[in-house]
Amino acid sequence: MNDTPIIVVEGNHDKARIKQVFPNADVMITNGREISEDTLKALKHANKERGLLLLLDPDSPGEMIRKRINEYVGQTMHAFLDKKLCIDHQKGKVGIEHAPISAIREALEKHIHKPTDKKTDMTYGDLYRLGLVGSEHSKHKREMVCNHFSIGLANGKTLLKKLDMFGITKNDILRVIE
Repeated sequence: MNDTPIIVVEGNHDKARIKQVFPNADVMITNGREISEDTLKALKHANKERGLLLLLDPDSPGEMIRKRINEYVGQTMHAFLDKKLCIDHQKGKVGIEHAPISAIREALEKHIHKPTDKKTDMTYGDLYRLGLVGSEHSKHKREMVCNHFSIGLANGKTLLKKLDMFGITKNDILRVIE
């Protein structure tokens, strides 16, 4: 039985890019945010059998797809790419297929996050006190934290959910922003 997770991406171009990096990888596509009930059922089955590793576009639709999959199939593994690496500057589009092969390789080899039973000790009040929300520099600070932990960009509410999902603590955050 194959024990490597199945990589989930949004479209065929993303899948082709993954295959350039890992030719033998098993990859499933969601067909973007129009993910069908049949696709969700297939992903749920795949998650039970092998586990899923979500590598979705670093944009709002990608985050919505990530959330929808996790709500339907349960916990999955996550890999994230910096949005700056995924922009086609000529077309102004964001997608995994535009990222350098080296960045995809690194995200899949080094930045795989598995949900954990360990929870964060951060609260929304802590986000405010640390300037991660509620100040003119909050977005920049959140970007620093998200990029450091390779968890994808997030607003304050989503950041707190991701910190909890991956067990990232207040001390972990302080080491990044101080």
